[in-house]
Amino acid sequence: MTQPLLRIGTRGSPLALAQARETRDRLAAADPDLAAPGACEIVVIRTTGDSVRDRALAEVGGKGLFTKEIEAALAEVRIDLAVHSMKDVPTWLPDGLEIAAVLPREDPRDAFLSPHGRRIADLPQGAVFGTASLRRQAQVLALRPDLTCVLLRGNVDTRLKKLAAGEVDATMLAVAGLKRLARDGEAHAALDPDEILPAVGQGAIGLEVRSDDRRTRDLVSLVDDPASACQIAAERACLAVLDGSCRTPIGVLAEPTPDSPGLRLRALVAEPDGSQVYRSEAAGPAREPAEAEALGHAVGGELRRLAGEAFFEALADSFGADTP
Repeated sequence: MTQPLLRIGTRGSPLALAQARETRDRLAAADPDLAAPGACEIVVIRTTGDSVRDRALAEVGGKGLFTKEIEAALAEVRIDLAVHSMKDVPTWLPDGLEIAAVLPREDPRDAFLSPHGRRIADLPQGAVFGTASLRRQAQVLALRPDLTCVLLRGNVDTRLKKLAAGEVDATMLAVAGLKRLARDGEAHAALDPDEILPAVGQGAIGLEVRSDDRRTRDLVSLVDDPASACQIAAERACLAVLDGSCRTPIGVLAEPTPDSPGLRLRALVAEPDGSQVYRSEAAGPAREPAEAEALGHAVGGELRRLAGEAFFEALADSFGADTP
């Protein structure tokens, strides 16, 4: 059998496979050699994050559990390229690996799903909100401290079924994931970032390669979207300053400014119970990732100053999760 020209590693969830197929199709459109039958092979890799579904991720190692087995396959040259939801990618990558391209970003907002209405304000007193995300939990409780938050994990279909069964009164999912699964019609509303700030990298697909693999780096550069890459660079730079992990409720969003090529960057950190929320924002040029990163560092630094080091030290001992 002919060896494929490119082996694409991915998780096996319906959303992950949709993202891997999108990556394959974009690459095939950019390079005719990759359009031949069998030229691109999608390799499904089961991650620890997929296997453990009854506990918050922080209890079993954090959100890197959605990437580490795939990254191991990449480092061991069992695959050539890893496709990730950028919101799943830990702040720091293993040595020798890098995000070499970001596909055009989908809608980064959170979708609100509930039979009770289109807004968080529509939920009845004491309603149950299901999520595995400390970021979502903290922001929801800041708006509605009367709500009860419970752990809700699983892929998109699993969570929608639990909502339909009445296990929770409301939940949130990424608009981008619903769109990629052609299920965005099931969302009752897309939440304004002024109400719920998205996760770092939400809506973006990142392509990870070995730093010394020039061939694959050159291939993925054909599908890189510079504007999306700058947005993600700004958000991840902010996250790095905040030392963000799945135990820290953090929301960050970079959006183009009217006087492009600039970015407006909004960020927050919060107590898991929503009792304290610190916010910062700034705008600046982002003609290249280095400028975007400088903006992210500035906003992250301001948030650290506002919240104080004691805030982050206390959160380091807390548990939680932020899953897709």
